[in-house]
Amino acid sequence: MAFCRCRDIPTRYVNGCLGDIGVPVTGPMDFAAWMEVFLDGAWYTFDPRNNRPRIGRIVVAYGRDAADVPLIHSFGPHTLVKFDVWTDEVGEGNSVV
Repeated sequence: MAFCRCRDIPTRYVNGCLGDIGVPVTGPMDFAAWMEVFLDGAWYTFDPRNNRPRIGRIVVAYGRDAADVPLIHSFGPHTLVKFDVWTDEVGEGNSVV
């Protein structure tokens, strides 16, 4: 992200859930972060951590960096009892409501 910004390329930090469609499932879906770069009038996704195309990304938040969009942003103790997210590939001709 720093390199893109040094080159005056608009870049944003994105966090959310990374889908497991099309990859071997070794565990639950992953809460992850990636970046998007604005080139030729459109936003393109780049994921340096996984370094391979993935589908089923669920965006939770956009920001300038990780400090802008933490997973939790409040004061005091928290106990997360359960947090499940899943993705299913939708075939051609099907719609999601």
